[in-house]
Amino acid sequence: MKLLVDSGATKADWIALDEQGNRLFTTQTLGLSPEVIGREEAIERLEARFDIYNNRNDVTSLYFYGAGCGTDRMKVFMKNLFQEFFPKAEITVKEDTYAAAYATNPTEEKAIICILGTGSNCSYFDGEELHQKVQSLGYIAMDDCSGNRFGRDLLRAYYFNKMPQHLVREFAQEYDLDPDSIKHNLYKEPNPNAYLATFAKFLIQHKDEPFIKDLIVDAMQTFVDNYITQYDNAHEVPVHFVGSIAFYLKAELAEVLAKNNLKLGNVLRRPIDGLIEYHRIN
Repeated sequence: MKLLVDSGATKADWIALDEQGNRLFTTQTLGLSPEVIGREEAIERLEARFDIYNNRNDVTSLYFYGAGCGTDRMKVFMKNLFQEFFPKAEITVKEDTYAAAYATNPTEEKAIICILGTGSNCSYFDGEELHQKVQSLGYIAMDDCSGNRFGRDLLRAYYFNKMPQHLVREFAQEYDLDPDSIKHNLYKEPNPNAYLATFAKFLIQHKDEPFIKDLIVDAMQTFVDNYITQYDNAHEVPVHFVGSIAFYLKAELAEVLAKNNLKLGNVLRRPIDGLIEYHRIN
């Protein structure tokens, strides 16, 4: 049995394939980013899924593409954890940008690959390897144009009295905006980045409001400036995206990229289905 896993900070999608590439089961766990959870919590999340736990001794290979796996230390941490849980499996751990690259670009052509989901990332794919000019420092310092950054922007706009009053009323009706509740989720609960990203739903639902539209366009332009145009050939290759932010704001993304003379490529909400096709081809 082969397991393909695409994990962000919020959730991880799992697909099990037999030796012929036929789908055996599909499941989902909470996210398995080593930047925000430790070993014990990761094991608990694996054990919570019966289909994963019950088949752990039948897995012969596992391909894990995960947020937070951009450094050798994190790759080794996750590989050791999976080796313990799936004792008979050959383990491959790569950062989640590889899942985005393979899913949006299964023929492995040169392209810029971006993730805009709970977090954000951007790499150049040369047809074989990914290259990054910007090393991510995580959701507090970076993650431009991500779900968690949009959540932060909305909370700040609300508390600094910058949000239009009709949006203030709707925002307060939809979310618990008590300051103690917010601070508890940010500083006492696990995955504060995923908590912040929950507010991005409001932004997507109100994306045509002028105030929200400005937030979106400004964030996308910042992402272009800080990430995409770091690459000298950014205007020569397609720019592919995965993630819910990119997917639900595709029209806005196309508009911003066009203004910057950049070519929008494929946009996928989740890379997991594209990964099946890639692994079948390769």
